[in-house]
Amino acid sequence: MVRLVDLSHPWGADTPTFPGQDPPVIRPVNVIGVSGNQTFMQRYDTTMHVGTHFDAQNHAIEGGADLASVPLDTLYGGGVIVDISDGVDEWDIIRPDHLTSRAEIRPDDIVIIHTGWHDHFLYGNQPDPEKYLFRAPGGGIELAEWIVETRLKWIGVDLGSPDHPMNNAAIRRTRPDLVEAFEKKAGRPVDEVFPSERRFCMHRVPFASNITHVENVGGDIDQVLGRRCDIGVFPWKLVGGDGCISRVVAFLDD
Repeated sequence: MVRLVDLSHPWGADTPTFPGQDPPVIRPVNVIGVSGNQTFMQRYDTTMHVGTHFDAQNHAIEGGADLASVPLDTLYGGGVIVDISDGVDEWDIIRPDHLTSRAEIRPDDIVIIHTGWHDHFLYGNQPDPEKYLFRAPGGGIELAEWIVETRLKWIGVDLGSPDHPMNNAAIRRTRPDLVEAFEKKAGRPVDEVFPSERRFCMHRVPFASNITHVENVGGDIDQVLGRRCDIGVFPWKLVGGDGCISRVVAFLDD
């Protein structure tokens, strides 16, 4: 019998957004018993890049494929949940060997990267929005190029972004205190660690090969660490869509 494990965070009006985004707004438009209504209905005002969500190629590549163009066999397939939580800490750069030393990874795999940072999400065991968004580990150009070379189907991360926080222009612009702290830890200027031509590389480089990702993976991910299984993500078939709040599920043959 197949056991389903939810790898998605709950979603609501309090779900934190990435810096610069407006928070979600949810308001009722129908209430049962009011003005003759027989149904309860709500309106949602939000971007699709809030909480657990799937990015389409056009999110980072001008003219790229939209959500409606993503085939079902891209959204579902075999893969592995790789636990690297014992190998990364605040502001560490995730490298390919963090993954390959802990799991067999094959072409066309879906790879979910577990850093342990999901615990610091709003609905995690140790909520800490500052640590979750601004002090997380993240990938750089080495990991981005490896994803393409390995020909993965897509990746998921239990992070706000697979890009390192210091490789995000908005964070660097609005939080000079964090830049100073990172440079002190790294022992060199942030522009040497993440030069401008490699900015946002965990999006731009894999997306150019139509290998996209899921951000803010969480839910019951701790139940499937190290497991090889089928994995699926289920966004809307949204014409023109650049991303979608989604359910991510691991399918286990227990």
